[in-house]
Amino acid sequence: MKPPATGIPVNQPYSPSYPPPPQYQARGAQGQWSTGLCDCCSDAPLCCLTCFCPCITFGRIAEIVDKGTTSCGLSGTLYTLLLAFTGCQFIYSCSYRSKIKQQYGIPGGGCGDCCTHCCCECCALTQEYRELQHRGFEPSLGWQGNLLRQNQGVAMATAPMAPDGMHR
Repeated sequence: MKPPATGIPVNQPYSPSYPPPPQYQARGAQGQWSTGLCDCCSDAPLCCLTCFCPCITFGRIAEIVDKGTTSCGLSGTLYTLLLAFTGCQFIYSCSYRSKIKQQYGIPGGGCGDCCTHCCCECCALTQEYRELQHRGFEPSLGWQGNLLRQNQGVAMATAPMAPDGMHR
């Protein structure tokens, strides 16, 4: 049974199992990266963070790409363990590059993603981070933080207005 229409917008709960809301999809063009691979120095703080602590950048990317099903801490820790014990963390991180490309319709194959992460890990991670930012996410907030930010914008934009003639 459908609830009666009251004229007041109802904010539906957002579940991580659905795709991001339209305002999160609209900024980046489908089929291409919003920034180049070698534009890593365009955001100096992000570049420094990624060069010295790639596990943090990767963890933030993974949490957003996985829509909150994995945490930043867990992904970053696994990345660090792979780096410390095998030196093959790029195999793990390239899978997230592939996920980003699939989510946003960016062409290219898995072999290219693996080569990109193997040869230019810092550049690849910063490009992916910037891509999420261009798509409307702020990876440093985490998945839940982005949902709260998105829901606050909806709540503020849809506050009901009282007609002029009504007073207490």
